[in-house]
Amino acid sequence: MTLTSFGPANRIKRSAETHPLTWRLRDDGEAVWLDEYQAKNGYAAARKAFAEMAQDDIVQTVKDSGLKGRGGAGFPTGVKWGLMPKDESINIRYLLCNADEMEPNTWKDRMLMEQLPHLLIEGMLISARALKTYRGYIFLRGEYTTAAKHLNRAVEEAKAAGLLGKNILGSGFDFELFVHTGAGRYICGEETALINSLEGRRANPRSKPPFPAAVGVWGKPTCVNNVETLCNVPAIIADGVDWYKSLAREGSEDMGTKLMGFSGKVKNPGLWELPFGVTGRELFEDYAGGMRDGYKLKAWQPGGAGTGFLLPEHLDAQMYAGGIAKVGTRMGTGLAMAVDDSVNMVSLLRNMEQFFARESCGFCTPCRDGLPWSVKLLMAIENGEGQPGDIETLLGLVGFLGPGKTFCAHAPGAVEPLGSAIKYFRHEFEAGIAPVSAAVPPLARPIVVGA
Repeated sequence: MTLTSFGPANRIKRSAETHPLTWRLRDDGEAVWLDEYQAKNGYAAARKAFAEMAQDDIVQTVKDSGLKGRGGAGFPTGVKWGLMPKDESINIRYLLCNADEMEPNTWKDRMLMEQLPHLLIEGMLISARALKTYRGYIFLRGEYTTAAKHLNRAVEEAKAAGLLGKNILGSGFDFELFVHTGAGRYICGEETALINSLEGRRANPRSKPPFPAAVGVWGKPTCVNNVETLCNVPAIIADGVDWYKSLAREGSEDMGTKLMGFSGKVKNPGLWELPFGVTGRELFEDYAGGMRDGYKLKAWQPGGAGTGFLLPEHLDAQMYAGGIAKVGTRMGTGLAMAVDDSVNMVSLLRNMEQFFARESCGFCTPCRDGLPWSVKLLMAIENGEGQPGDIETLLGLVGFLGPGKTFCAHAPGAVEPLGSAIKYFRHEFEAGIAPVSAAVPPLARPIVVGA
C-alpha cells in the first residue's frame, strides 16, 4: 500500500506550504515521534493558540477557514464548535475523536495515526482549548492495533513534555487524553452510536435533538470530530485563514487539502494529499496511474462503499462535495475505488449489501429488515434465479431506505451504490432474471426478512 503525497513521477514534493497534513511524513514510513515532530515545527501552533489567542478567537478562525468535517458528512467544523454552550459554569465538557474508520476502501485516518500521532494530539489540544473541554477520547477502531500502540506512546510523550495533563504550557488549562479501542462496529462511526459505545452501552444511534453539543457523553456537552478534521487545525492556526483557503483549486467550494486515494486494479493504488478541486481524472490517471494492463475502467466510487457508482465519463468532475454532487453522488471520504471490466455488478452489490446488512444496529425497521431483503434478492439474481419484479423491488427498497426514511444515515448510504448500479448497469441485473416460464409464483417464494 502506497502512503505518499508525491505527484506524477515524483515531480511534486511535499512542503509545509502545500501539504499541511503530510509534509512531516518520513520517507521510510516510520512514525514521527516527539523530538522529530517538534524539530519540524510541531506544537508551534498549540503554543501560539495558548499564548496569543483567546478561546473564542480559535473557534472563529476555524470557522473562517471553511474547514469541513473529513469523515464523510462534510459539516462545517467551526459551526459545529459554535454549538457548544457558552455558559462558563458548565465545567465538564468532552472532546471525542472519531477514529472508528470502518468505511470499506478507506484508510486515510489510519495513516495519520500510525505515522503522525502527534499531529492528531496537537489538533485535539488546540481544539480542547477552544472548546474548554477538560477531557478527550480517541475512539479507535479495535483492529487498528498499530495505531493504538503509536497513539498511546505519543500521549505519554506529550504528558512527559507538559503538553497534556495539568497546567499545560503554564496556561492553567488542564486536558487529559485517552485512547479508547472500540469493539469494531461500522455503526460506531455515527457520532451518537460512538457516544453510546464509549459509555458502555449498545452502539445504537441516539435520537437528535438533543445534539451532543448539549447532551453528549454522560449527559455533558460533547464535540465529536474526525481524525483528519482535527489534524487540519494546527496548520490553520499556525499559518492563517487566507493561506488555508488558497490551497484549494479554483471552483472548489471546499477549502484546504484532502487525503484522497484510489484502490482497485489500478497501477499505483495509494493515498495522496491533494487540493480540493482536483478532478477525478487527475487522481485516477496522474496519481493512481490508470488501470493495470489488460483491464478497463468500468465504474468508480468517489469516496467509500457508501457512495454511488460513477462512470468513466464522470472522471472530469472536481473532487469536492459540490463537484461530485453535480454528477449524482457524494464526495464521502474521498478515497475512490476503481471497478474493472471483469467485475459483475450484481456480485459486487451483493457483497456490499451483505456488509451493510450485517453492520446495521437493528434499531429501525427499514434498515433492519430492508437491507437483508435486498441481499436475498441480489443473491437470487446473482444465481440466475431472480424473478420478474425483483429489480423494481430493489428500486423500491432504495426509496424506502433513502435519506429521511431511517433513524440514522446508515441505510441511505448502504442503498446509494445499489440505486446507482441499477441505473447504469441494469442489463446485468436483468440477465439474472429467470425466464417467465421458470418463475416461481410470488406466494411460493419465501423471503425470511431479517434472517
